[in-house]
Amino acid sequence: MPERLKTAAGPQEARTGYWELVRGNASFRYLWFGQIVSLLGDWFNLIASAALLAQLTGSGFAIGGLFAVRMLAPFLISPLAGVIADRCNRKYILILSDLFRAVTVLGFLLVREPQDVWMLYALTAIQLALGGFFFPARNAILPDIVSARELGTANAINATTWSVMLAFGAALGGLAAGIWGIYPAFIIDAVSFVVSAVILLGVKYRKTPDTAASGRGLFETAVVQYLEGLGYLRNNRDILVTALHKGVTALVFSQGYQVVKVVIGRSLFPLGEAGGISLGLLFSAAGLGTGIGPIAARLWTADRPDRLRLALFVGYFLCALGLGISSLLINLETVLLGSLWAGIGGGIIWVFSTQLLLQSVPGQVRGRVFATEYAIFTLLSTFGVTAIGFALDSSLKVSEILAGMCALTLVPGGLWRIWLWRRARR
Repeated sequence: MPERLKTAAGPQEARTGYWELVRGNASFRYLWFGQIVSLLGDWFNLIASAALLAQLTGSGFAIGGLFAVRMLAPFLISPLAGVIADRCNRKYILILSDLFRAVTVLGFLLVREPQDVWMLYALTAIQLALGGFFFPARNAILPDIVSARELGTANAINATTWSVMLAFGAALGGLAAGIWGIYPAFIIDAVSFVVSAVILLGVKYRKTPDTAASGRGLFETAVVQYLEGLGYLRNNRDILVTALHKGVTALVFSQGYQVVKVVIGRSLFPLGEAGGISLGLLFSAAGLGTGIGPIAARLWTADRPDRLRLALFVGYFLCALGLGISSLLINLETVLLGSLWAGIGGGIIWVFSTQLLLQSVPGQVRGRVFATEYAIFTLLSTFGVTAIGFALDSSLKVSEILAGMCALTLVPGGLWRIWLWRRARR
């Protein structure tokens, strides 16, 4: 691997407006439309899967296991996924991932009895493993289809779309599960993947030849090139630390909070069948927050790296605030407010850490860096949701678990602030 790689372009002073990008860049527009459709089905699937598992088992550990499987599967596939994202046509990776996931999610219709729970876990693992190919490729393709001045706007639109579809899709998914039952959501998810794949055909993208891969088999290439990507992170500590943010938040609160919401929606403040409506509202509040946070904060950061880093610190504080409010458990409205604030902080951390990587990581290793970031996120998510699953089945109260998560969230926020001080001194 060369000692120095050409870095990605930084933010430009004349940034592209949101509507200007969507109207003027057809490839981004197709990528965005495909994301909208696919994410709508994803949130239908998550709400339905969690509600179905809660209905069949009633176990906090079983629910935590579902979220653990959702995280562990893409972690195991990430080394290969990162190399493929750098070696193969990223557009075709996205399309094939969508089509294979469409077939997989139809299998959820077979899960009917408690003895079928193993099938739910297995199908979830396959679906999320395929997602492990999709997400690094989607992140890596973005700077290939937009210009440097469009990059910050494109990243903000993608992140906001995820948030809006979380709010909208979770609300619709909870409503559908609460009124019609759980299984229609799986059919909607399968259809959404097919529609997304068709839309993505419109993306114009040409793969850059990977001459370093010539003469090697896929497995050998995967090992060698993935180690090169790790070497890049080892030699660029600022990039490495930035890539840790998503994983750290998943460990201390974000993924575990989703498990707790399932229990709150089903057992504490249930609305609809299996608490589906309550669960949809709780996820919707988080989605609304993750959309509001980055868009509002970007008015101040203007994609400037120094301000983006400082905003990450503020994001941790807002997450802790939301968890503290939720821990009061006064009523469903209180938890919704806490979920909103935690979503605002979590959205800032997620979007701005991605933006820093997009502006800093060279195209030659971008797929592997994002795959490694995703691997860290999924691995630490597995630990986080497993711990919360055990805690929910212990003698601890839900309020005590949320209060503990609130305190833990302040730890990485404080460490990040120390890192910024040290970085400024260097």
